[in-house]
Amino acid sequence: MLKKTRSVCPKCKRVLEADIVEENEKVFIIKTCPEHGTFKEVYWSDYYMYFQAEKYGNDGRGVENPKINASSEDSCPWACGLCNFHKSHTVLANIFVTNRCDLRCWYCFANAGAQGYVYEPDFETIVKMLRVLRENKPVPTPAVQFTGGEPLLRDDMLDIVREAKKLGFPHIQLNTNGLRFAREPELAVEFREAGVNVVYLSFDGVTEKTNPKNHKYIPAILNALRDAEMPVVLVPTVIKGVNDHEIGAIIEFAIRNIDIVRGVNFQPVSFVGSMPAKLREKMRITIPDVIHAIEEQTSGKIPINAFYPVPTVVPVSRFVEALTGEPQVEFTAHPHCGMATYIFVDEERGVVPITEFIDVPGFITLLNSMARENLQSRIGKAKALAKLMTGINKVIDASKVPKGMDVKKILIDIFKNADYSTLGEFHWNTLFIGMMHFQDPYNYDIERVKRCVIHYATPDGRIIPFCTYNVFPEVYRDKINEQYGMSIEEWESKTGRKLEDEIVGRVTEEGFKEKEFN
Repeated sequence: MLKKTRSVCPKCKRVLEADIVEENEKVFIIKTCPEHGTFKEVYWSDYYMYFQAEKYGNDGRGVENPKINASSEDSCPWACGLCNFHKSHTVLANIFVTNRCDLRCWYCFANAGAQGYVYEPDFETIVKMLRVLRENKPVPTPAVQFTGGEPLLRDDMLDIVREAKKLGFPHIQLNTNGLRFAREPELAVEFREAGVNVVYLSFDGVTEKTNPKNHKYIPAILNALRDAEMPVVLVPTVIKGVNDHEIGAIIEFAIRNIDIVRGVNFQPVSFVGSMPAKLREKMRITIPDVIHAIEEQTSGKIPINAFYPVPTVVPVSRFVEALTGEPQVEFTAHPHCGMATYIFVDEERGVVPITEFIDVPGFITLLNSMARENLQSRIGKAKALAKLMTGINKVIDASKVPKGMDVKKILIDIFKNADYSTLGEFHWNTLFIGMMHFQDPYNYDIERVKRCVIHYATPDGRIIPFCTYNVFPEVYRDKINEQYGMSIEEWESKTGRKLEDEIVGRVTEEGFKEKEFN
């Protein structure tokens, strides 16, 4: 037994007491429904990695202006909005701008064709959602991602991006399959100029078999984004037995295109629908599985110990807050939600993980110590930065720093300026490799949900954690989308267009098939 938590029955969704246990060096979550029996699901496939991640847990201060006042923590996950018991503020907000898409993928349940209606909030509604996010306290939401469906199908998408920029979002992401950039490369320049900071590009593999939906278009997509100087993060959904053998190859592809690719964000598959246990066991992959595959498939160049959980960076925020007196964004996600590292490409040595030249635990200890000291004694920004420089010298191995990189200056500048552009300089010289494992009803842990930092803004003014919005579609995503949507017939009559005319191709179980136009 490792700990007690609360989960849900995958069948009836009632809240259940659950145990998180270690067995044969793996971690499982076990819960029993009085009606549907016992469910046992792998939570993390490596107990030792689970234990190491646990050390970096950091609870946040929550939100000062919750949208819902829940009577108790027991109301989770049915009173999301955010509520007064949520332990983290919004770090990244998703806005689902449309369920229209130019692809029809056999496994997708979220497009308009599959749902039978069109969900597409009007411009004014989306602006209201953006304003709600910027009104969050103690920290206005810093990052917004426009997602779908395919956001590029909206006629007013550029105007939406401009409005987000005007409202003060320092970071704007566009989540896309990229097909329209391949067909209209000039559009990438327009979105860059409008304010998009990075494109989150669907990219499930380096072959047509593993990435049927946009493999043939990837060269054209990247060329368009390269010409626009638009940074890219590749986003592979990883499924065991389907594309996990290409994890290393995906990283190699990113390295070859490091001039434009800023990161790879692996997403282990979530089984939101009903699925037999044997099939889940066959396809389930967890964060440790991905990290082990990275080490094996990169021949040890990116080792397991290069990865740290998301809340590892919380002391960075707390030091900056102590230095400036201003509330800072805190990545207080649950330690088992995600892991990440940074790698550098050195001309002589090849791939160099950040952990080769920075003592991460020592750096975190230094920042925690200085944050407490600065808060207590107010030694002043100049003295604090000078003292930090002395401390940084002790946690950086100068002999192993990649050639041409002044890591000390970059770190000091980040703390000195405490702004988005300085942080961007760090990202420009590195490749981020991360993973976020979103939950499903089988591995659901309510303690993770209460610490979620990735949320959805909704037309009714709520802000809902990712793993409630998508795991309980009948309560959140689909219910909201249908409430604020319209029938396909009504949309076609209103716009004078046909939904089917937008389709470029279909992804069948056999692969991609381009649409045949008469």
